[in-house]
Amino acid sequence: LDRSFSMDSVFVIHNLGNYSLNSKGPQEERDKSVEDRIARLRAEYAKDGMRRSIETAMLVENHGQPHVLLLQLDSFWRLPGGELQPGEDVQTGVNRILNACFGGPDEGGRSWPIAALLSQWWRPDFEPLQYPYVPAHVTKPKEHRQLLLIELPDQASFAVPSNYNLVAVPLHELFENREVYGPILTTLPLQLSRITFRKGSAAMPAST
Repeated sequence: LDRSFSMDSVFVIHNLGNYSLNSKGPQEERDKSVEDRIARLRAEYAKDGMRRSIETAMLVENHGQPHVLLLQLDSFWRLPGGELQPGEDVQTGVNRILNACFGGPDEGGRSWPIAALLSQWWRPDFEPLQYPYVPAHVTKPKEHRQLLLIELPDQASFAVPSNYNLVAVPLHELFENREVYGPILTTLPLQLSRITFRKGSAAMPAST
């Protein structure tokens, strides 16, 4: 992963109008509740060990401001992402997960380049709480999550599952808005504050 972003780093983001949204069949949720997710984590940990998962921050420009693309299901918001398979490297997993989420039925797999590792989170036990570090008393965390900045092309199309909305949310709306977006998403503006954003190409029709 590229960890070379510094205080002088510049990241190009393109206009929201460069991207088109299409709909496809629904994406079934593997877990119906937090309890279901923890139960599945427990079963998978017994078989494969610590779960590795990724979340992806994909940024666009709208009205001169950086926005992040979030998936919305009812009142629940999340970054696009998923779980890595045992032995799978991160970039391969990112490509697989994002193509499964946003790829069209007739579209070959595209690459989703990782620009930077923004943060890491660990789940120390079979419980919802996660930390941006491994607590001192924990020797075998149950899940390791990586939040990754993805470099989008200057134009693209997204085939969005019909049970989700893909929404461009301004970064300033996330800040300290835990009640709506949860404790991890609200840290995203801080994680991105070291990066200078530069507006890329002007709005143009997205390719289909």
